[in-house]
Amino acid sequence: MDPKAPLPLPQALVVVIRPFQRFFRTSSASGIVLLFATVLAMAWANSKFHGVHHRIFAETVPIQVGGVQLRWPVHEWINDGLMAVFFFLVGMEIKRELVVGELRTFRRAILPAIAALGGMIVPALIYYALNRGKPGHPGWGIPMATDIAFALGCLAVVKGRVAPSLAVFLTALAIFDDLGAILVIALFYGQPVQVHFLEAAAGLTALLIVLNLFGVRSMWAYMVAGVALWYVVLRSGIHATVAGVIAGMCIPARSAKHPKEILGELEHEVEHLRAAMGGEEDNDDEGNAALRAIEAHLEDVQPPLNRISNGLHAPVSFIIVPLFALANAGISFAHVGVKEIVSPVSLGVALGLFFGKQIGVFLFTWLGVVLRVSPRPEGATWRQVFGISILAGIGFTMSLFISGLAFTSLPELQESAKVGILAASTASAVVGLLFLMTGTRAETAGEPAR
Repeated sequence: MDPKAPLPLPQALVVVIRPFQRFFRTSSASGIVLLFATVLAMAWANSKFHGVHHRIFAETVPIQVGGVQLRWPVHEWINDGLMAVFFFLVGMEIKRELVVGELRTFRRAILPAIAALGGMIVPALIYYALNRGKPGHPGWGIPMATDIAFALGCLAVVKGRVAPSLAVFLTALAIFDDLGAILVIALFYGQPVQVHFLEAAAGLTALLIVLNLFGVRSMWAYMVAGVALWYVVLRSGIHATVAGVIAGMCIPARSAKHPKEILGELEHEVEHLRAAMGGEEDNDDEGNAALRAIEAHLEDVQPPLNRISNGLHAPVSFIIVPLFALANAGISFAHVGVKEIVSPVSLGVALGLFFGKQIGVFLFTWLGVVLRVSPRPEGATWRQVFGISILAGIGFTMSLFISGLAFTSLPELQESAKVGILAASTASAVVGLLFLMTGTRAETAGEPAR
């Protein structure tokens, strides 16, 4: 046995670990973990330990770097700090889809963009109609967003019953939806703007763009500039998470060298490795040098954006977003009565998400196809498109985030908004799944849905 080889895991441990490995590789895993965190938050808020929840997330944690010190409660560190990493990942996903992904051409991008626009306008109008001139009017942005983790998790449940193109359509729709929500946050849910910090943010954004244009691939350079951007955006009055999106969209999305060029360099280093290992005695120094060179060349093949986003997906999906849900989704039903359920805020959010989303997404998609702006998703029936429109009403993560910004000083309205968000998201998931599951696998775009 090779003494350098890793020791095998005990069979009993392998049996325990393997199901978890399979689970975390599934497309619906992040949605399931998020659902568990949500249920846990609600159970915690309604248990005799609800005071512990408040103490933990209200505990002040100071962090100082040089002469800069921030003293925030844990809740605020999660919402303004960790969620900036979530938005950083969102920014990279948007850029990847626009540069090398499904949205890289106008024809591919236009239909989900049109659908997302309808899915933002109609819910906002429904909410505004119910809250115009009332204390809850700032919350019009709450029902505009789709939670991509939950929505795609639900779609994975009915995989095989819907056209594969609809997964791409829903993902693209949610990406444009996120982009719209980010613009709403930046323009309408910030504080009075501090011009000198805004100028500093513009300078750091320019620096990130220059690093990209000059082919800088050092992650430390982008990290330092990104953290500095986060701080100055925070101080500028615009919500700090917007910095995450800007930084994410500045990460290089293409490899440093052409794959053919890297292939030639790899072949050269492989020959070095064979020569080092081919003699009577292995030349470890030469072999290790060749291996390091091969590793460096393989890194050149993969764009920095791919490396970073692949590395962040697991911590964001399984730690940051569930932590956000745990800190924000707890509703104490002891304080929820008929008044809160039928309040204009709760009804505006619920009706906006459940009815507004499906009407807006489907209507705008239908108009885009009928007006020949773009074809219907390949292989999809109108019934399936409508089912996807219902799932778009799952607005959990971003809706909770915007509700916290809209009603920072009005906790009672924030609780009403949470009631509407949870009710509409649950209804959208259940009704959307049932609607899609009643379709048959035999349906095609050329046949009417039964």
